Amino acid sequence: MSDQPASPGAAPKRPASICDDRPWENPAETPFVEIDGITKSFGSVRAVDNVSLGIFKGELFGLLGGSGSGKTTLLRMLAGFETPNSGRIRLDGVDITDVPAHRRPVNMMFQSYALFPHMSVAKNIGYGLKFSDLSRAEIKSRVAEALDLVQLGGLGGRKPSQLSGGQRQRVALARALVKRPKLLLLDEPLGALDRKLREETQFELVKIQEDLGVTFLVVTHDQEEAMTLSTRIGVMDRGQIVQIGVPREVYERPVSRFVAGFLGSVNLFHGVAHWQDGALSIETAEALNLPAGPDHAIAEGEPVHLAVRPEKLVVARESDAALPHALTGIVDDISYQGMLSILRIDLDIGQRVHALVTNVEREGAAPIVWGERVTVSWPPAAAMVLKS
Repeated sequence: MSDQPASPGAAPKRPASICDDRPWENPAETPFVEIDGITKSFGSVRAVDNVSLGIFKGELFGLLGGSGSGKTTLLRMLAGFETPNSGRIRLDGVDITDVPAHRRPVNMMFQSYALFPHMSVAKNIGYGLKFSDLSRAEIKSRVAEALDLVQLGGLGGRKPSQLSGGQRQRVALARALVKRPKLLLLDEPLGALDRKLREETQFELVKIQEDLGVTFLVVTHDQEEAMTLSTRIGVMDRGQIVQIGVPREVYERPVSRFVAGFLGSVNLFHGVAHWQDGALSIETAEALNLPAGPDHAIAEGEPVHLAVRPEKLVVARESDAALPHALTGIVDDISYQGMLSILRIDLDIGQRVHALVTNVEREGAAPIVWGERVTVSWPPAAAMVLKS
């Protein structure tokens, strides 16, 4: 992978240059990374199926999908480790489809980190620079700069075995960044870390990306990680990208049951659409009219699924005043998780729902308990209507 000079000047911060400007909504903007109709098959299995995607300069794009969805194969084709059967890949206006991996201005950080155990941290970081035309002094300067960037200054003489898991992760990141690639690919970069360290490292990774202005593509199966890190998310399923959007859009407005269920938990009710006085409701087999928001392009009588996230549900004791359209049921299980509790409620209509309740009261208040009868409702605007 070739050594590229750093872009002159200070890198623009993401909130101003990416999230606020939203270049993906401007047809005059040209993507920095252009994936055009890429297909890759292994025997009879089509791992990536005619995928087209544009990623803009300075983005931290998250590619999210389950095992076998094709996300890692797509990443490896960008890196040059796999050759597509058809389609083209362009980076900064240059077609790199047939360019060997070592000649691309691209670097990749692997999930395993792949550090050399016999080398010091500094030598691990500078290993790829040995094959460049840089002087020893320049290599030393670059390594020191990379160590400071990932907050490991002063630890260059240690071996990887003398570092914590989080520190080894940062060494791998520094090694990937030291060559100043135009595009950095990260394959499950935080998968080897425990939950607390993963959460802390997510924000560090975002800050580093913002400071450098390098375009990142992160592949992950972790939904929370994708939403925390990414300017936009692409959700993959069976070799295709089924939805692209900023995290809030993909979470709040999924295009299908698959996306709704993959990106977080969701409660689903089945029925047909019914319009009355400009208000949409879903008529279920139990002759219930469940409310939905008015901004849905749904035809009268069309079979649909009503989807409501657990945190959107309003749970109250049955003895309290019920909201319109409230469903009744019994609390079958409660999972206490500190800041919040997850209630599993068996509704009288024979369906189970999950509700998320924040624990804002101090101990001593009377929380809802197992076996208690409750009502479940939601604001109409909180319900999503899905055709598939």
